[in-house]
Amino acid sequence: LDRRMAWICSRAVPRAGLPPSTHALLPAARSRQPIVRSQSTATAAQPYLQLMRLDKPIGTWLLYLPCTWSITMATPAGALPDVKMLALFGVGAVIMRGAGCTINDMWDADFDKKVARTATRPLASGAITHFNALVFLGAQLSAGLAVLLQLNWSSILVGAASLPLVATYPAMKRITFWPQAFLGLTFNWGALVGYSAIAGTIDWAAVAPLYAGGVAWTLVYDTLYAHQDKVDDAVVGVRSTALLFGENTKPVLHGFTAAMASLWTLAGVLGEQEWPYYAGVAASTALALRLTQRADLDDPASCMAAFKAHKWVGLLMFAGALGSTLCRL
Repeated sequence: LDRRMAWICSRAVPRAGLPPSTHALLPAARSRQPIVRSQSTATAAQPYLQLMRLDKPIGTWLLYLPCTWSITMATPAGALPDVKMLALFGVGAVIMRGAGCTINDMWDADFDKKVARTATRPLASGAITHFNALVFLGAQLSAGLAVLLQLNWSSILVGAASLPLVATYPAMKRITFWPQAFLGLTFNWGALVGYSAIAGTIDWAAVAPLYAGGVAWTLVYDTLYAHQDKVDDAVVGVRSTALLFGENTKPVLHGFTAAMASLWTLAGVLGEQEWPYYAGVAASTALALRLTQRADLDDPASCMAAFKAHKWVGLLMFAGALGSTLCRL
């Protein structure tokens, strides 16, 4: 009975207001237990955002820019490119670049664990399981299909034709020293889709050299990128043009830059472009040559900086194509 009375008093009167002689009769105050909250949505999503490289947008830029060139070149003379179409391709670039990164990391998880720069990627570090990555890839491809279905049937078929390249590119570093060439075939496919989305067909005379010039461009920037990991790649058995070209990398890349410029110039001639287009080709070529020449191929930070700066090479091409379209009255 005394204990029950003490318990009632502890609820009705604050302990501080009781005589000291009654304190011993009161139950000890319960310590507050920390509240365990469920993992926030943002925290749970972070590994998936890292998997699709949303924190590293340079890859999205390099995938998107060839689309802008062909969309602009296919635009009727004197008109501005369709902003809605540019935005749609931008969304598609984000999604499909993310899907490509997911496929790449699923292929390369064991390699990535052995390379310092890639060891913290979600699959390599164990933050995401392969099954969850596969489910996420299905969601990405579904979203990409939803974007593709907004285009005309010609563009849908051309876009779908790129899927074998997207799926097999990661395997190329295991069987050839030219994975950068296969990346070029994949990353510049948007030049074909973009032209078809505006014109309803592809003017191969102009678009084929535009596409081929883009492949040469990719060989330049992705070889610079590959030089970051050449030491680790040689140890784990990954092949690249960085290892193939070795000490001859810079003169070889200058040669690819010359091929890029020649092919883009040919695309302009056959596509009846005006002088701003050629100014864009000249400016982008000069910048590409400068980036290669200034890069320290033994310094990963320098290689990464040169790689990222190639976004401006593509933007100069877009500016030239836009100026040409506006001049064709």
